[in-house]
Amino acid sequence: MNGITALGRLAWLDDLVLGVRLSVSGGRSGWLRLTLITAGVGLGVGMLLVLAATPTAVSAREQRRADRALGASAEQAGPGTLLSQTTQTQFHDEVIRGRILRPEGDRAPAPPGITRLPAAGEMFVSPALAVLLDGPGGEVLRERWSARVAGVITPPGLSGPDEVYFYLGSKTLTTEDGAARAASFGGGGTPTTDATIVILAVIGTAIMVLPVLVFLTTAVRFGSASRERQLAAIRLVGADSRMTHRIAAGDALIGALLGLGVGGLVFLVLRGTVGGLLPADFSPYAADLRPVPALLALILLAVPTGAVLATLSALRRVVIEPLGVVRQSGVRRRRLWWRLIPPGIGVALLYPLLGGLTGDVGDGTRGQLAAGAILLLAGVVVLLPWLVQAVVRHLGGGSVAWQLGIRRLQLDSDAAVRSVSGIAVSVAGLIAVQGLLATSIAATSGTQPPADRFQAVVYTNGADGKGWGAALTGTEGVEEVRTAGYGYLRATPQNEIGVSVRVGDCDALRQFAPLPSCTEGDSFRAVMPGWESPTLPSGTVAAFHGVDEKAPVSRWKVPADLHTVTLYSSESAPMSFLATPAALGARPDLRGLETDAYLMRLDRADPDAIERVRTTMTRLDPAAPLQLFADRRIGDQLADGRQVAQGCAVLLLLFIGASMLVNVTEQLRERRRLLAVLAAFGTRRRTLSASVLYQVAVPAAVGLLLAVLIGSSLSAVLLAVTQAPITFDWPAIATMTATVAAMVLAVTAAGLPLLFRLLRAPELRNE
Repeated sequence: MNGITALGRLAWLDDLVLGVRLSVSGGRSGWLRLTLITAGVGLGVGMLLVLAATPTAVSAREQRRADRALGASAEQAGPGTLLSQTTQTQFHDEVIRGRILRPEGDRAPAPPGITRLPAAGEMFVSPALAVLLDGPGGEVLRERWSARVAGVITPPGLSGPDEVYFYLGSKTLTTEDGAARAASFGGGGTPTTDATIVILAVIGTAIMVLPVLVFLTTAVRFGSASRERQLAAIRLVGADSRMTHRIAAGDALIGALLGLGVGGLVFLVLRGTVGGLLPADFSPYAADLRPVPALLALILLAVPTGAVLATLSALRRVVIEPLGVVRQSGVRRRRLWWRLIPPGIGVALLYPLLGGLTGDVGDGTRGQLAAGAILLLAGVVVLLPWLVQAVVRHLGGGSVAWQLGIRRLQLDSDAAVRSVSGIAVSVAGLIAVQGLLATSIAATSGTQPPADRFQAVVYTNGADGKGWGAALTGTEGVEEVRTAGYGYLRATPQNEIGVSVRVGDCDALRQFAPLPSCTEGDSFRAVMPGWESPTLPSGTVAAFHGVDEKAPVSRWKVPADLHTVTLYSSESAPMSFLATPAALGARPDLRGLETDAYLMRLDRADPDAIERVRTTMTRLDPAAPLQLFADRRIGDQLADGRQVAQGCAVLLLLFIGASMLVNVTEQLRERRRLLAVLAAFGTRRRTLSASVLYQVAVPAAVGLLLAVLIGSSLSAVLLAVTQAPITFDWPAIATMTATVAAMVLAVTAAGLPLLFRLLRAPELRNE
């Protein structure tokens, strides 16, 4: 009995080996089919490996950031302590971050990436900053620190290869400048990630994974018609149906295994190019892109297993007989009810999150968000076949090309639907991500002050601004400097904190809030979304205090008809009132008040004027906030997130375009005899070309419509989760849809040369 069982197992293994042998020695047709499967699986595996390596790259980046963070603070100076001050500046569109360091003893530690602390007048720079210093306009940037470059920061001290970072030595830095004292590096804790960034990462992963999985299930079916004819020949020499299924499994298995090897090569190529599509803060070192071992093992097991299961599933509707292949006849009516289950569960998972996410997002919430988004996007894949069948069932009439294309879809739309499923789910995900990004960026960039009168402002942020006005006025490219200050209203002597008032002339006040109109003597009540503004009722008489907290500058009665204005987002603290000096009885030069803002009008013909201002402020106070009015905030996380999304979209569209071209090519090859017969009976090339276009265009149009519907719905849900206003950027959605439609047409057109070759008379031959 055991011997029979062993023979059965060996026979099962022999069938798999036979399938492998037939696949690799099937002649020109077999090699072409194997090449298509290998290429398709390789593309998919390459993308999966990139996604599997993303957690490792992110973890390595965050670990390096934690390693260079200051350790526990030290109370007293000693031989092993140093002072450190974090600083940030900007050069054109590049955000430059760094630390100013001053050792307090000969045993002070050096941060990762450099072998020693920079001496006063020295600096260590990242490779990206070295390129900026040596590039166009670098002489303006070099003046900012007036320090000699002593060396280059090595990878352990940088978050990524494109980070613009420096360490600057100082001999005058003190704790009064805001410096922190520490005896070690490596004290970075677990970072808290904004809910919007978490959502973008989760949804971005979903829209990258789903199209790849859809394409992998399609790729293993390449050449299925020729494989089925081959299996029919094997039935003729005595094989039974179970044996043919095992042979087909072996045929799919070798293609999947070769695809894993090709996928590894694709991953190595992508690993060197991914960084160029990402902003500096997200760009990884190539060595950091290593697939997570658990995910790598899952890919190595799931891809061959999935290939075999997809092949056996495709054979369920095929009866392979010794004299030919018989497919189940009749149009199979697809059922709708079960296709509504995945998106329904997705909606049920996302519904409890509509109240918004606050604070750090835990693993449970991330999992719930990811599962809900993936199931909702999966609704595109499961609903599309039913929707295409429902649409084409009612189509008819028209030209010969239209009838040929539509009739083909009515008889069998599976291949066409598979080719556009990846596109539809990708577009749906991209619409959701772009909608979230566009709304978030608009919410921040839309609150920028005007830049017609002044172009920038510098805030003292509690520092002593003595001499700042003169230094800024003497900076080349600065045409005017205007100051603004603040004071406090106290209704009673016991009110020690008071209600804050921003004081300045009308031109200055317009940089803090949009004013309906303003003349000297006007005042305004100010509010800011998300900030509970302490205020005073109309008619209240309060003492207005400036620098001297004991002697008030004047007494002010809050007018009854004050206009309420909404403050712009600013680097300074929000104020409860805006007032001109005359309204409060203060001096026009603001003497006696806290002067904290220096507004500047710059020479518009001098593009380096703002860079010289930054240089001046670096020397006066490196930690002083500088705000550029009408700035698009290129260094902002959300803007970086948009660039990441665009880079992923480029990769995704390239992948989908390549997979569609392979799919169209395979469909044409499977129908070559039918196409050759039509050409032999006089059907024009133009008619056949149009019929092929209709077979792709109709499912693509239905898929894009479904993608816009589900993508917009998911975008609305995500906006509700982040508590952002629900708006839709229809021009952007239309542009994206038109771009994808153009790609579909281009891929179809790229398959026409093969179509014309298949219309020749030799293709009529049949075995």
